Amino acid sequence: MRIKLLVLAMSAIAGGGDAAAQVNQSLDVQIVEAPKIARIGATDQLVYELHLTNFSGHPLELNGLTIEAGDRSTPLKTYNREELPAAIALVGPAEANARIIPTGRRAIVYIGAPIPAAFPRGPISHRLTLNRIDTEEGDFTISGGAAVPEAAALPRLSPPLRGGPWVAVYNPAMERGHRRVFYATEGKATLPGRFAIDFMKVDTDGQLSAGDANIPANHLGFGAEVLAVADGTIVGLRDDVPDPAAAKGRANPSIADASGNYVMIDIGGGRIATYEHLKQGAPVAVGDRVKAGQVVGHLGFTGQASAPHLHFHLADRASILGAEGQPYRFTSLTRLGQYPAIESFFRGEAWPAADRPEIVRDSFPPPNIVVRFGD
Repeated sequence: MRIKLLVLAMSAIAGGGDAAAQVNQSLDVQIVEAPKIARIGATDQLVYELHLTNFSGHPLELNGLTIEAGDRSTPLKTYNREELPAAIALVGPAEANARIIPTGRRAIVYIGAPIPAAFPRGPISHRLTLNRIDTEEGDFTISGGAAVPEAAALPRLSPPLRGGPWVAVYNPAMERGHRRVFYATEGKATLPGRFAIDFMKVDTDGQLSAGDANIPANHLGFGAEVLAVADGTIVGLRDDVPDPAAAKGRANPSIADASGNYVMIDIGGGRIATYEHLKQGAPVAVGDRVKAGQVVGHLGFTGQASAPHLHFHLADRASILGAEGQPYRFTSLTRLGQYPAIESFFRGEAWPAADRPEIVRDSFPPPNIVVRFGD
């Protein structure tokens, strides 16, 4: 889906009793991929990206952004000057002030807006407050980026792994995290990792391995059976990347090899389940029909990875880098605890356990939650 609106900032100049309009170039406001509604934990969230391209002759500073819905009487979410730097990123070299969009540059605002249960579903639009930083003019406001969030029911998936504890490792605000890395390898910029999760197995102390961590086989998740999340057909597979003997000292793979060995399953409805960084020795082949829960691979350490893990995401086509990531929900998982931040996980800290295990149904895992899947 491609929704595009060229927005012109207008300022009125009085003269001769008539209002003469002065037209100034401003921002091109786009929503390239339709907004998604995903149930993350216990909350529905609106997830999408707002693309802002500066067509004016002045650097523009974004001072406020309001997402409006329905009759616009109640904003869905407002980003102020303090909140925007964490949500916005320039394509290309960064600026010291993250809110400044230089002439001819594109910025992307990564939206993750909780939706109240009673909030009306329907079209949304955006009101942006900006100023030209090289002039003495004050703020001006423009509107644009109208879109209709997708309302279709999300795919319900079976577990991709067994047992636990598994950490659902991701951070939507991480600069180089899956949520924020666009690829333009097939003539169009896409965001395959929009809803990607790296599943990593830990013990109760938060350790990833037993013994020398430089040996991949010592990692707790290494070799774990990877399962089909739904009935479907194998439509993509790579199995020619050898398993490394050590975690350290290996060459960083190119972008073409970053996924390592992978399996793709067409689960119907235009959705492709994608598993990356698998061990060599796939038990399936392209064209095979598989059932939910069937073993389709084993967790490995191939491709671009700092430790053995399973990368999982859902996409709209069978392409590792040329697809748009799509939301989904797991039918059931057991919440054991949750790291307060991804940095705590990377430091190898023990994960804070929940007061008691909680069964969570029909939900996308929140960031860095510790889960157990049914055996």
